[in-house]
Amino acid sequence: MSTATQLLTPSRRSSVVYPSSDGKPMAENTTQYEWIVRLKGGIEACCPDAFVAGDLLWYFVEGDPKQRVAPDVLVAFGRPRGPRMTYLQWEEGAVVPQVVVEVWSPGNRWPERARKLDLYSRLGVEEFITYDPDTNDFAAFLRTGRGALLEVEGTATSWVSPRLSIRFAPGEETLEVYGKDGARLPFFGELVENARRSADARAKADEGRAKAEEEQAKAEEERAKAEEERAKAEGRVEALTAKLRALGIDP
Repeated sequence: MSTATQLLTPSRRSSVVYPSSDGKPMAENTTQYEWIVRLKGGIEACCPDAFVAGDLLWYFVEGDPKQRVAPDVLVAFGRPRGPRMTYLQWEEGAVVPQVVVEVWSPGNRWPERARKLDLYSRLGVEEFITYDPDTNDFAAFLRTGRGALLEVEGTATSWVSPRLSIRFAPGEETLEVYGKDGARLPFFGELVENARRSADARAKADEGRAKAEEEQAKAEEERAKAEEERAKAEGRVEALTAKLRALGIDP
């Protein structure tokens, strides 16, 4: 924390506003947006003991709302889940998000990428994961004993995040991501399609059961009708037999 921040009076601190929006879009295109949603949702599902947010403003210096950053995905282990307008580090037990993910867009040129790497390194982030869907470039950075984030070598085919226990597998055309159970993390559109297919399958199964029940009811109705006809026939035979016997005729 800077000296200027330390010297802020309580009245000055209480009057500081930390906006929940920086006026910038979450993503520059649909591909970047889909990747952000996929990674945020997948990490959240795999890490129930962490607070996971997408495009949330993280303020890291109390009293100075200019000291902020909005990672595409931030993961803070040890912090409770729940809605937040912002991530105020000093109100979160001073917990620095241990993992940060950035999905690069065409507008994120190298100087911007280098600036974020330096910022996350200085803030104390343990893992910095990046992916560029346009170029299919994946990179992971881990904090070293010297305190800096350094790129991990050997991630060209597969890499498992020490914190998330999620496997990232760069392929020739795209990046595949697998959860702790080994299952592939789907895109939101795939979840919707799978849900639709499941709903269609359930509807078809329900329709089949309803049809089977209808056919069973019809068969039971026909059996009851046959029993009724048989009973009537037997009744007519008995009546005729009794009439013949009354006439002295042995049927």
